[in-house]
Amino acid sequence: MSEAQAIDDADRALSSPISGLEFLIGAAIVLGHNVWHVLPNEVPILFVLGLVSTRLREGGWAALGLKRPKSWPKTILLAAGATILRLLLGTLVIDPLTAHFWPKQIAPKGTDSIVHNPTAALIALLFVWTFAAFGEEISYRGYLTKRGADVGGGSSLAWWTATIVVAVLFGYGHYYKGPAGILDSSVAGLILGAAFLLSGRNLWTTILAHGFIDTIAVVLVFLGLAS
Repeated sequence: MSEAQAIDDADRALSSPISGLEFLIGAAIVLGHNVWHVLPNEVPILFVLGLVSTRLREGGWAALGLKRPKSWPKTILLAAGATILRLLLGTLVIDPLTAHFWPKQIAPKGTDSIVHNPTAALIALLFVWTFAAFGEEISYRGYLTKRGADVGGGSSLAWWTATIVVAVLFGYGHYYKGPAGILDSSVAGLILGAAFLLSGRNLWTTILAHGFIDTIAVVLVFLGLAS
């Protein structure tokens, strides 16, 4: 065995436990802010960790999925499909189902201020496309899902398993919404994660889908059609 091959084998042997440690730290950060309330908001922390970790370990941010799509029209179409599926499931399945067991999910703070208020709505849209669409997708789908899949050796099964686990974490990332909101956000995370994998792990698909979903929510609230 050559020295170079021996180094590569050693790197691969270390990769899985390091990724596992990163994933556990990431999960603790999510729970630490949203459930235990002992940390600041998890998204900026995971965002920075993801960018730094990927830069150091993979050498470039393309490993997060931040790469030019092979086809923008297909990417937009897949994002639109994920958006429609998420909205239909939420409205027709999740909301009616959870209404039998739990109180209605709690809306984010400041939602009422958007109603018929163009300035507040524009600020909300800016927040949607930066913090939520870009920040959360890099943090959850790009970073945590990648590290979770690394633990399983990067196989297809590992990616899908990581997607499911991260979807649950994404649900707990919306802990303030209550049990109904946690389930609803977990389903949203699963749909976004599936779109990420089906797009060849291109993060622009989920960034667009997340932005579309939240933009529609802001518009409906602004028009007084949703709370």
